[in-house]
Amino acid sequence: MGHHHHHGHDHHGHHHHFEETRDGNKKGLLIALLITTGIMLLEFIGGLFTNSLALLSDSGHMLSDASSLLLSLVAIWFAARPASSKKTYGFYRFEILAALFNGVTLFIIAGFIVWEAFERISAPPTVASGTMIMIATIGLLANLLSAWALLRKGDVKNNVNLKSAYLHILGDALGSVGAIIAGIVMLVADWYLADPIISVVVALLILKSAWGVISHSIHILMEGTPQSIDINVVKTTLQQIEGIKDVHDLHICTITSGLDTLTCHILIDDSKDSQEILQQAIDLIRENFHIEHSTIQIEKSMIHHQELKV
Repeated sequence: MGHHHHHGHDHHGHHHHFEETRDGNKKGLLIALLITTGIMLLEFIGGLFTNSLALLSDSGHMLSDASSLLLSLVAIWFAARPASSKKTYGFYRFEILAALFNGVTLFIIAGFIVWEAFERISAPPTVASGTMIMIATIGLLANLLSAWALLRKGDVKNNVNLKSAYLHILGDALGSVGAIIAGIVMLVADWYLADPIISVVVALLILKSAWGVISHSIHILMEGTPQSIDINVVKTTLQQIEGIKDVHDLHICTITSGLDTLTCHILIDDSKDSQEILQQAIDLIRENFHIEHSTIQIEKSMIHHQELKV
């Protein structure tokens, strides 16, 4: 099995970038967690004082948010644990499990909101709209601050775990915007149906983003090819190397966000130097597709192995 790690400057550069991103992710999550927890306590105490159910239920929503942020944070810490003889890839996948769990809880929260809203549509209760608007505004500012912390410090675009936490916060911010709008409508027009109707709209938006996180997490757990990589392009790129006759059993999958791995068999001309071709292949894969972790089996014409199942 030709297995070769190229420890050049660029290898460390990429690895260093991976670690740096993770540090940023941790900082962003921690800031967001502290802000969310603070607002949750404010809304809970505010809800008890003003006897407002809207605030109490929103603090419950915030609690689910704080726990999802905590889960994402624990996942990053847990994923950083070294690999063991039992878990040779380490614990990186824990992050994907956390993202999946977060996605599912978003679904459940949205379901509850819709259920509660339908209950209220038949008999909309009177709401203390003034106080509701005030505290919802504080909540909105806090959510925007948390979202900004995640965007600035962390990699929300590419890290599915961080993205799920970010979407939780955005769902919250939408909830606050909805509460503010509903509060204003109720204050001005005494139209208490505004509260449940806007809640349903927010719930549908939460569902849409939750579905994105769930399907992405499942794709990674099912060893799917990373969305940014076309496996046919990888194959064609490798076949351009002089002396390569065939590339087969090519697999590319994601271990955790930002960390992809590739394995393949390469059939080469009997006259060619296998180490030289191996080196070229490793370099090509790293430069073109940013995959550091490649395991390549070089074969010549006398090697025969059975057709592989996958």
